[in-house]
Amino acid sequence: MYAANTAFNCLERPRVLVAEDNDSTRRILFHVLQQWGYDIVLSKNGLEAWEILRQERPPELVILDWEMPGMDGIELCRRLRDKSRSYYHYVLMITGRCDKQDIVRARELGADDCLTKPFEKTDLKARLGVGHRIVALQNELIRSREQHREQAMKDGMTGLWNRTAFLELIQHELERAARSHACTGLLLLDLDHFKKVNDTYGHLVGDIVLKETARRLKQAVRSYDFVGRYGGEEFFIALPGCNGKQLRRRAEAIRLAVASEPVRVGLAEIAITVSIGAVVTSARLRTMSDILAAADVALYKAKDSGRNCTAYCEKLPYGTAMSPAKTLVFRVGAPTLMTL
Repeated sequence: MYAANTAFNCLERPRVLVAEDNDSTRRILFHVLQQWGYDIVLSKNGLEAWEILRQERPPELVILDWEMPGMDGIELCRRLRDKSRSYYHYVLMITGRCDKQDIVRARELGADDCLTKPFEKTDLKARLGVGHRIVALQNELIRSREQHREQAMKDGMTGLWNRTAFLELIQHELERAARSHACTGLLLLDLDHFKKVNDTYGHLVGDIVLKETARRLKQAVRSYDFVGRYGGEEFFIALPGCNGKQLRRRAEAIRLAVASEPVRVGLAEIAITVSIGAVVTSARLRTMSDILAAADVALYKAKDSGRNCTAYCEKLPYGTAMSPAKTLVFRVGAPTLMTL
């Protein structure tokens, strides 16, 4: 998101673009702004300034000369105020024009304030201070909005992506993979005998087991994989770029990471394991419903095969009835080829 990338930390030095074709004025502005603690980006003309402002993280404050080669300050203001741009830059216009109508026009076309050359340093400092407060407030609002958005996408108990967010993320990944003819792996995981944990130790302990399982899953995946809570004691993991062989290896590593040691709650040591259904997207497995159906078949097979194992579905069942599908079932030892 452009706005999120543009937002800067309030502890960072404010960044200002100086677009001024006069060498003497540009040097004066540079030294003054440097003394006041700003990070400065210099531009000699309007076209160069516009290219800087189109970058992923452009300066938040902009000082523009009215008359510049290539593109004048008025046109630059107009482009900055285009409705398609989501981030608001504070623009201070510096001009040799003294006519009040010119200043009014500059403000109407997007300048936040104007200074007439020659200007006093105190006036410049005061106006930039106002601009800094405006963009700092905007960035704080952006951060707050992103935090609320992220909270709405996270599962409240485990901190993993919730079901809605996860499905949205994997849909984007499937579309990207389809364009590049790449594979995407999906694991559907079920915590084995979780009802027995709740019945034996209570739901508060069950919540601790769920949180610890989520933690182990997050630690066991790569930085660009994403883990979500499907619901109850079920989780899912998307693994971009995984072919069948890689997915089987990753699934076994994840299964072992969960079962590596018991969850300790007080004096109790609770052994936890997961059953995993694994599937890789292909030309026939591009839709979300297809891939979830295939993973669900594989998970059912893993649970039916004794749990604490991974089943890999190589064929998609069509319709409501499950047609034969080749499935690889993995335990600690060598995999066994089985047929549903």
